[in-house]
Amino acid sequence: MPVFFFLFIVMPIAELAVLIQVGSVIGVLNTVGLVFLTAVIGAWLLRQQGLATLLRANERLNSGELPAKEVAEGLILAVGGAMLLTPGFITDTFGFLCLLPGSRHWLASQALKRMTVAGQNHGRSFFFSAGGGAGPFGQGPFGQQRPFDRDANGNIIEGEYQDQTRNDRGQLQQGQSDQDEQEKK
Repeated sequence: MPVFFFLFIVMPIAELAVLIQVGSVIGVLNTVGLVFLTAVIGAWLLRQQGLATLLRANERLNSGELPAKEVAEGLILAVGGAMLLTPGFITDTFGFLCLLPGSRHWLASQALKRMTVAGQNHGRSFFFSAGGGAGPFGQGPFGQQRPFDRDANGNIIEGEYQDQTRNDRGQLQQGQSDQDEQEKK
């Protein structure tokens, strides 16, 4: 409840107070222009940093690693973008802190220290560390494990499949009814 009180009562009042003070110093039109300019710069920065983070996450996925830091940075980018879209100088300041790479990396590392990433336990996979394996995608309790669907050379294995369960049931039922008819004769 204190978080909602802060977000929906205290922050808007503080934003209004700062906007009124800035407007009285530089004028109303300049204040509105400055708020608009920070939104445009923030949107550009969000797009640039978001694409860079997405590319890093894709590289980590392709190498078979969990992109935990990139996911945390993506969440921080989303929060920063939302703050920049909210009119006001206080939220713009926090929004820019979320978008700038140095502060975003620090925030992501602090967030990851407080979270447990599913599938990892001190650099090792939960699944394989339980069996005494060598870590993610290494020799595990069930033999050699590889990321995704790759062969021994690292090539992605592609293919198609067809669900035969309905056809198999139909054939089994048909076979059973044929067998019942032969037993009656």
